[in-house]
Amino acid sequence: MPKGSKMKRKKSKGFTLIELLVVVAIVGILAAIAIPQFAAYRARGFNARVAADARNAATANEAYFVDNNVYATSGACNGTLPGFTLSGGVTCTLGTSKCSDGSAGFKVNTNHTSATKKCSWDSCGQTCADGTTGNLCCS
Repeated sequence: MPKGSKMKRKKSKGFTLIELLVVVAIVGILAAIAIPQFAAYRARGFNARVAADARNAATANEAYFVDNNVYATSGACNGTLPGFTLSGGVTCTLGTSKCSDGSAGFKVNTNHTSATKKCSWDSCGQTCADGTTGNLCCS
């Protein structure tokens, strides 16, 4: 009799195959939900980085104007603008803009390969694709 109870004890250790399959299925379902959400969070982070760099480059270009009495209107932002540090992976270019009153302005264009939006800053103001007006447009 004692030998039979030992055999039962050995068989009751561990998990059954069905229990393991249920756990694997639950983990798979959770992963299928979490991975797309994580990708969306990353894209929003890259979009925020692109918009922040456009604003920071515009501020740096205003500082450049104070020192030089002219806006920087060509080339890359990170080599031209004082105190401006470009975020990793973001490209930033400068351009010219003509304001409605005839004065000279500048444009800043930023993008990132992993972002879903590109941003443009126009010192003279602009109308965005969604109909809003302002200096910064991201689309």
